[in-house]
Amino acid sequence: MRADACSRGWLALAWLLGANVALAHGERNQEPFLRMRTAQFYDVSWSTDHIAVNENVVVTGRFRLFEDWPANLPQPDRVFIGNGTPGPVLARVESYINGAPAIQSGRLQLNRDYEFKTVLKGRIPGRHHVHPMLNVEGAGPLLGPGQWLEVSGDHRDFKLSLTTIDGTQIDNLETWGVDTVVRWEGFWILMALVFVGWWLRRPLLMTRLRALELGHEEALVTRADRRFGAVFLVSTVLAVFGAATWAEQKYPRTIPLQAGQFRVEPLPREAQEIRVTVKRATYDVPGRAMKLQVEIHNPLDRPLQVGEFMTSNLRFVNHALPAAMARVEASYPAELLPRTGLTLPDSTPIAPHETRAMLIEATDAVWETERLTSLLSDPDNRVGGLLFLYDDAGQRSIANVSGAIVPVFVGS
Repeated sequence: MRADACSRGWLALAWLLGANVALAHGERNQEPFLRMRTAQFYDVSWSTDHIAVNENVVVTGRFRLFEDWPANLPQPDRVFIGNGTPGPVLARVESYINGAPAIQSGRLQLNRDYEFKTVLKGRIPGRHHVHPMLNVEGAGPLLGPGQWLEVSGDHRDFKLSLTTIDGTQIDNLETWGVDTVVRWEGFWILMALVFVGWWLRRPLLMTRLRALELGHEEALVTRADRRFGAVFLVSTVLAVFGAATWAEQKYPRTIPLQAGQFRVEPLPREAQEIRVTVKRATYDVPGRAMKLQVEIHNPLDRPLQVGEFMTSNLRFVNHALPAAMARVEASYPAELLPRTGLTLPDSTPIAPHETRAMLIEATDAVWETERLTSLLSDPDNRVGGLLFLYDDAGQRSIANVSGAIVPVFVGS
């Protein structure tokens, strides 16, 4: 509770001083091309929004590495799944991609879907914003949606216990072995002080400089200095050898640092993929409306209806379609669910094997509050997202949406 009280105290002080307090992660400061055209997280859910210290929260969901990956970013050849939190407030105890342990980094494929699961343990009390996150080498962190998590209790009660492969019981991984590290660090600090102190016991700088100028440099290193140096050298070698022998006896089984990569196959593709072609994409600046004129080809033997457009973790849902509304998880952050949803001037189902031209409108102030309108000043001016379509049985299909976008200023 002390850490939580301290945090609240700083927030109160900042408010009194008139400062703008950053309550989340600053994910809004990421460039729109990073948020729209890299990793699209969907079906994300949190098992709870309140835990105590030492209790777990499970974050699950899926993500698709976008087909229209930005050309100025490295390919996802080395990706590590993590969690975005304001510091080490949670301990990640498990992580999986497609059911396989993801304790290492690995190579993932573009335009493919992956299922993830992370288990996080409460460590520091407070109210924290928790995201799933992918770290891509050369591209940085790619954040999924963030949910507020309340952690109660006392940080001093936190323990991360485990059993090693040889049966050793570790009560708390945070403090295990720290006393040994402190002792050895203290020993080497003492050795360094002895060595430096030997030379500092005599006058330095000006006296030694004067001796060098007079050509008496031989007098600067005496026979006692040489004996001390020899003894110190032998002592250092013996100390290193003795420490290595002690460590080998105390810890006979060690695992080297892992440099390999995990390999995991992506989720199976849909048998017949929906094709969406963006004919024209505009952003109505005064109206705060994203308008996509698309051509959708339905290759299936059943009719489809547009249920949701998702981009940058924002979910524009067709409120008139029950199948789409049923997919809105109760735990999904409300601020990422625009109230106006998705507008379709023509909402009739797309017949089997039909190619339909449609207008999709996503209108909300969230484009401004999430700072996504800066995509209009990006060098490539492209929008990206996922379109979710549903058949009459509620079965979902997912299609990529990507294309160039231009701003529209009414009256200009």
